[in-house]
Amino acid sequence: MKIGYACQNMTIPTRFRTCRLKTMEKEGMEKIKELTLANIAMLKQVIEWNIENNITFFRVSSDMVPFATHSKMTWSWQDDEEVKMNLSEILELQKAHGLRLSMHPGQYTILNSPKEHVVENAIKDLEYHADFLERIGGSDMIIHTGGAYGDKEAAKEAFIKSYLTLSDKVRSLLRLENDDKTFHSRDVLSIHDQCGVPICFDLHHELCFNRSLSELELIIEEVLSTWKHTALRPKMHLSSGKKAENDPAHADYIREEDFERMLILLGDQKVDIMLEAKAKEKALIKLLDNK
Repeated sequence: MKIGYACQNMTIPTRFRTCRLKTMEKEGMEKIKELTLANIAMLKQVIEWNIENNITFFRVSSDMVPFATHSKMTWSWQDDEEVKMNLSEILELQKAHGLRLSMHPGQYTILNSPKEHVVENAIKDLEYHADFLERIGGSDMIIHTGGAYGDKEAAKEAFIKSYLTLSDKVRSLLRLENDDKTFHSRDVLSIHDQCGVPICFDLHHELCFNRSLSELELIIEEVLSTWKHTALRPKMHLSSGKKAENDPAHADYIREEDFERMLILLGDQKVDIMLEAKAKEKALIKLLDNK
């Protein structure tokens, strides 16, 4: 089992850089290249720190290439020799240490939107993430279903329709996560049944629907089966509610009882777990120190 953390390292600490659109317009693509190279260097530093601390699972920030999919972006970072060289160094680390690297496109990457331009932008964003992951040996990118827009079943069908138009590269990396408000595990499992997208199960999100232990056991069994056509170990998310187990807000650290519940539910099933705790690597280290 690999246990990881997401995006930022508070010990180093990290700072992935971006700029305002006006800055890009004023300083041009050289500024974007400068920021991208700085972000890649920071990512490499984080990964090297992780390796030194025996952490082999990490979620990479989506902000590696500022304005990557913006209409005014004219620089092809994928073809830049400096960028390729620096990313190849991360790829070498990934291969040498068996790292699992993932990304999680943001809340505006919505495949089931009724607005065509939103879906088009979402697909562009997924292609960017897939391109970046491909160059560092990444294995997963996670998204949510989107909004219900007054008709949840129709919204699920809209997701499936968009998913089936995605490139093979994107679909090979894409995983669908249950959320804490609208599309619970049964919903995303029904989407899987129609299009085959693997499910990234979030225990905290499902607890927001007040599931019993027996219900969770059945859900996890079905979730694990969605990964059978991949060559990867299933991936799951774990966090603790800030004020209670069904509080959607994330706590700084993982409560030991939440981790124990996850282990009980998994039994002898092998999965990789991404911690979504606000204290990042500090939460991971504290959790492992208590074991």
